[in-house]
Amino acid sequence: MRLALLATMLAAGPALAEPVEITADRPFGLLSGTLERPDGAPHAASLILPGSGPTDRDGNSVLGVSTDAYRLLAEGLARDGIATARIDKRGLGASAGDGNAVSLSDYRVDTEAWIEVIRSETGAPCVWLIGHSEGALLASDAAALPGVCGLVLLAGPGRPLGAVMRDQLAAQPNLAPVLPEFERALADLIETGEVDTASLPPALAAIFGPATRDYLRELVMTDPAALLAATDLPTLILHGDADLQVPPSDADPLAEARPDATRMTLSGMTHVLKQAVPRGEAEDLETYVAASLATYADASLPLHPALVPAIAEFIEAAR
Repeated sequence: MRLALLATMLAAGPALAEPVEITADRPFGLLSGTLERPDGAPHAASLILPGSGPTDRDGNSVLGVSTDAYRLLAEGLARDGIATARIDKRGLGASAGDGNAVSLSDYRVDTEAWIEVIRSETGAPCVWLIGHSEGALLASDAAALPGVCGLVLLAGPGRPLGAVMRDQLAAQPNLAPVLPEFERALADLIETGEVDTASLPPALAAIFGPATRDYLRELVMTDPAALLAATDLPTLILHGDADLQVPPSDADPLAEARPDATRMTLSGMTHVLKQAVPRGEAEDLETYVAASLATYADASLPLHPALVPAIAEFIEAAR
């Protein structure tokens, strides 16, 4: 029995300290998160900035996404000596505020508040921003804040959001026929800030709905590569080749904006940071898509095995 317990402990890696519930005070109330720590003094600290929509601190969503990806990432980095905070965005989970009435500047000041909290909790001189998907854009946008060590951009778009959304729709046979209507709605949004959703198919009406329209307009008018070009902080650009939402080619404009950045593509990693079938190894497109989508709904699946080591080694080398 003791040997079995020891084997389990060794397989899990170095021990972690008990997670700490942390809060950041904002004028509208408290933001909430969890700080994962190594069992001992951390040699670096990081903050995971979540992806789009109602994605919580664990990397899960009421829209049917169940991955625990952010919890697994934070725990993995903590085992490598990097204290890591995972957070609920404003208006989500245990965090106060209106999750619809947001802007890039709102998220930037929230990030600044979290940086202060993490530095206070860990004693770290600065914090690494680990942005996933839309969070990668938020990380680049917040790069000039005081106390930022550098950036880790996971599955981040390299083009304005409208171009990414266009490709995502085109890749879905049931939605490809509505592309002309999407183009018209996108043009109206950019030009006037208004969209006649009553004339749109339900799937598009939901995308351009009034609740988040102002923030969507800001995102589609923002160039992630231009944001990244404005900083010279150490940067890791990391994508997976089984990502159905943001393909590795989105790293191209980011790498062009920052030729000195470290760029990596992990074989078989999906958009939710799990292992699936690499595109070149799938029997056919249907198998490839099914394997990738399956990782969105199974929280028991581990992270891609190369992900945590890649981030930890980058931070260790750059700090």
